[in-house]
Amino acid sequence: MSQAAPTYIFEASEKPSLQLFDVPLIEATDDTVKGYGWLVDDPESCEIEIVRWPAQGWRPVDEDTGDEGGWVEGIFHGNWQGDVLYGSNEAVGGHYVLGWSTDPQNASAERQTVPRDQVLLWHLNYHPDGGQLFYPLDNAPFVIPAALPGDDLTPDQVVAFWCDGSRGLYIHPNIWHEGIFPVTDKQRFLDRQGRVHARISCDIGKEFGVYLSVPLRREAG
Repeated sequence: MSQAAPTYIFEASEKPSLQLFDVPLIEATDDTVKGYGWLVDDPESCEIEIVRWPAQGWRPVDEDTGDEGGWVEGIFHGNWQGDVLYGSNEAVGGHYVLGWSTDPQNASAERQTVPRDQVLLWHLNYHPDGGQLFYPLDNAPFVIPAALPGDDLTPDQVVAFWCDGSRGLYIHPNIWHEGIFPVTDKQRFLDRQGRVHARISCDIGKEFGVYLSVPLRREAG
């Protein structure tokens, strides 16, 4: 059954009030990100994995073809406006509402009404054609939600990695994710990803009747 691509720019009030599903916040270390990707000290040394075009039948794709699209890069911006978190990705010309800090029926894009302690996330996606690098340009903490590959995604499979801003995060192809969540008012990241930019989406709210509550603050201690 085909599904229409999500609409990424909209008024928060267009989304309903839903129950929240808490996502665990994990400090990103070399060990904790294994399986999802790796932490990056030098973006120039980070190779982007490009996946060969899949065969359509029993005849294989020639080994020297199907993975020559390369990658693109640009600046990914995460910007809070009031209670609403917006993202834009210069690498692929994308503009998104990433989530809200409070119930979307109450969220204001004009002024901040609650502390920005969480992002209520409505959507996740993955890229089957290549990996993706997010490298912070402003040396400030950030959070990225992620889940391991598989189309049978469920909310309990999602984790959130808290990164201290000193290193970037690279994710493998097929890793569920969303744009970067800045802990400060706005942040910039070097984004590098597969040029084909195939995108598989999951509307969390529509499919599961919840929003994912992704923490932005680590508990003291």
